[in-house]
Amino acid sequence: MTDCIFCKIVDQEIPSYKVYEDDQVYAFLDITQVTKGHTLLIPKKHVTDIFDYEPELAGEIFARVPKIARALEQAFPEMQGLNIINNNKELAYQSVFHSHIHLIPRYGKSDDFSIHFGNNQEAYSPVEMQEIAEKIMKQVK
Repeated sequence: MTDCIFCKIVDQEIPSYKVYEDDQVYAFLDITQVTKGHTLLIPKKHVTDIFDYEPELAGEIFARVPKIARALEQAFPEMQGLNIINNNKELAYQSVFHSHIHLIPRYGKSDDFSIHFGNNQEAYSPVEMQEIAEKIMKQVK
């Protein structure tokens, strides 16, 4: 894609702080550095989001996540945890429309990062939960 910042990074038209590269993926530091070591893992092939992945590409990309996670853990022994995030589409906070996975090291509760999962369990009856599950199950191909 001609106007994609991540494609330009892969093609070395724009500099990056590379941490890993092979024939399928490129990993580099996110310039925002939410926490020290915040890394992005991207497919070299341009795909917009998870909905564009073929099974083979997904396997290649997601197989690299533990490799990068272990590298972060070794590089930063003070790291106490790791968030792995993949935002898809604008409403889900995707801001660069070349699929990417964030690996965000966590060092303590005072990190400038948070995620909130609301608990809406009481909003759905067991029957409604089963209907939701079946609706999704019918679409899994």
